[in-house]
Amino acid sequence: MVAQEMMDISSEKAKPTEEVTGKKLGGLRTMPFIISNETFEKVASYGLHANMILYLMNEYNLGLATGTCILFLWTAASNFTPIMGAFLSDSHLGRFRVIALGSVVSLLGMVVLWFTAIFPHARPLHCDPKSGDKCVPASSAQLMLLFSAFALMSIGSGGIKPCSMAFGADQLHKPENPKNARILQSFFNWYYASVGISVMIAVTVIVYIQVSAGWVVGFGVPAGLMLVSTILFLFGSFLYVKVPANKNLSAGFVQVIAAAWKNRQFDLPTKNFDGWYSLKGSKLVTPTNKLRYLNKACMIRSREKDLGPDGLAIDEWSLCTVRQVEELKVLISVLPIWSSSIMIAVIITQHSIPVVQATTMDRHIFPHLQMPAASFSLFGILTLTIWVALYDRVLVPLISKYTKRPRGLSFKQRIGTGLAISCLAMAVASEVERRRRNTAIQEGFANNKNGVTTMSAKWLVPQHCLIGLAEAFNAIGQIEFYYSQFPKSMSSIAVALLSLGFGMGSLVGSLIVTVMNNVTKKGGVSWVSSNLNQGHYDYYYLVITILSLVNFLYYLLCSRAYGCCEDKKIWDEGNDDEDMKEEEMAKSGEHSVFFSA
Repeated sequence: MVAQEMMDISSEKAKPTEEVTGKKLGGLRTMPFIISNETFEKVASYGLHANMILYLMNEYNLGLATGTCILFLWTAASNFTPIMGAFLSDSHLGRFRVIALGSVVSLLGMVVLWFTAIFPHARPLHCDPKSGDKCVPASSAQLMLLFSAFALMSIGSGGIKPCSMAFGADQLHKPENPKNARILQSFFNWYYASVGISVMIAVTVIVYIQVSAGWVVGFGVPAGLMLVSTILFLFGSFLYVKVPANKNLSAGFVQVIAAAWKNRQFDLPTKNFDGWYSLKGSKLVTPTNKLRYLNKACMIRSREKDLGPDGLAIDEWSLCTVRQVEELKVLISVLPIWSSSIMIAVIITQHSIPVVQATTMDRHIFPHLQMPAASFSLFGILTLTIWVALYDRVLVPLISKYTKRPRGLSFKQRIGTGLAISCLAMAVASEVERRRRNTAIQEGFANNKNGVTTMSAKWLVPQHCLIGLAEAFNAIGQIEFYYSQFPKSMSSIAVALLSLGFGMGSLVGSLIVTVMNNVTKKGGVSWVSSNLNQGHYDYYYLVITILSLVNFLYYLLCSRAYGCCEDKKIWDEGNDDEDMKEEEMAKSGEHSVFFSA
C-alpha cells in the first residue's frame, strides 16, 4: 500500500491534488489521522525520553554526567535529522512518504530498545551501590545495541518532526480564503497543544507503567503505541492533499551560490536594470536588496550567451531564477534569529538533572500519592497547553485591538518574551537547588546520593512552569515566524529549523556539562557530580542563567537588524520553477524571461 502511494505521488505535478484525482481532498476530515499519528508518536517517544536517565544509571551503571551527555547527544541527533528529512521531503519524496518511512523506522528503534529490556544479556550485571558492590560497566556490544536503538529512533524522528505539522497545514491551506492566516495560526496553536497533551500522558501514564510494571512493559507499551500511530496515518492516505516535492529546491541553493561566485567579477546593475532572469508566470521578477551579492546569480549579461532558443538558461549553474535567489536569501536571513534559539533549547532539553533532583526529594503530592520523579515535567507541559489555549482564544482578540495585528503579539515579540522567561526559569532553578543541597547536607546525606530529604519536590514546579511558558512563547513564535517568511515549498524546512535549534542546544548542553565536569573537578568531585549533594548544580544553573541573559541581548540585536517581518511575502505558490520550465519547453518560440519595468 505504501509502495502504491509512492508511485501515485511520483506521477503528480505541482497542480493541486484535487485536480489530479478529481476528488476533493484535505480539510478537517484528515485531522484525526494526522493528529492521532502525531499524538501516539509523541506519547511513545517522550515516554521513553522522560525516564531514560534512570534506565541508564540503574541498568547500565552509568554516572549522572555521562548519562546526561548521552541523552543530550540523543536529543541532538533526534533534532538534527529533521533538517535532512525536511530537504528530503521538500526536494524529493514529498511529506507523505517521509512521514510514513519515519514512522516505520521509529517503530523499529523502539522494538530494539524493548529488546534491551527483555534480554538480560543485553545489559551489564545489575549492582547495588548501597551494598558496596563494584558495578561492572556495560560492554561495547551492549552499548552498541542501545545506541542503535537511539539511532533508529532519531532517524525516524527526522521523518516525522519536520513534516507532520507542515503536512497538516497543507490540508487546511486555502490562499483564497481571507481568514486563511487566522485559521493556520489556530492550527499551529492547537497542534502544539495536542503535542503538549501527548507529552503529559507520556510523563504520567507511561512513566508510571515503567516505575510500577518494570522496563519490559514500560518499553513495550510505547512500541505498541508507535505501531498504532503508523497504521492510523497510512489508513487515511486516500484523503490527503499531497503537495509534490520541489525537486529543484536543494540543488537550487547550491546553484545560486555557484552562479554568484562565477559572476563575482561583474558589478551589480543599477536600480533600473531590466535583465533579471525569471520564468514566465512567476511573480518574482526583481530580486530584493537584501544580501545583494547573491543577485549576481540571476543577472542576465547576454541574452545570446545565457539563454537558449526556448528562453531558458543554458547553464543553470551560471544563471538562476529570481525565485531561486530569493529562496536562499530568506533562508540565510533568518539564521541570526534562529541562532538565538540555541540557548533556550539547552534549557528545554535538559530533562535528566531535574529527574535526578526529584528522586532525592519528598515526591508526595498528597499524603498517599507519590509522583514519579520523571513526571514533574508534567507541570511545564500543562502550563504550555493552558497558555496556548488561553492566548489563542482570550488574549489574541484583546491584544489585537491595541496592536492592530490579527495575531496579537508579533512573531519577534513572542520569541523575545520566551527568551526572557527562560532566564528567569534558570535563576529560580539555581535557588531551588541551592536550598535542596543545603537541606540534604543538614540532614546528613552529604555522602549518600540516594538519600531522600524532607524538602518537597513541589519546589521544582515553578521552574518547570516557567520553562513551559517560555517554550510556549518562543517555540510557537519561531514556527510561525519561519512559516510566514518561507514559500510553501520550503515549509518543512521552516519547521525543521526549530528542531535544528533544539539539536544545537542539546550539543551545547552536552558541551557545557562536559567542560564543567572537567574544569570544576577537585578531589574527584565536580559541580556536576553523580552525587548531587557533593556537586554544585546550583552553580550549573547559575552559569546557564548568565549565558541566557547574554543570549537575550544578542537576540535583541538580531531582531533589530532583521527589520519588519509582518509584511506578507509574495511567492509563486501555484507552481515551482521546474514545472514552469517544463511548460515553457513545451511552447516553441515563446520566451520565458520577464523584464522588470
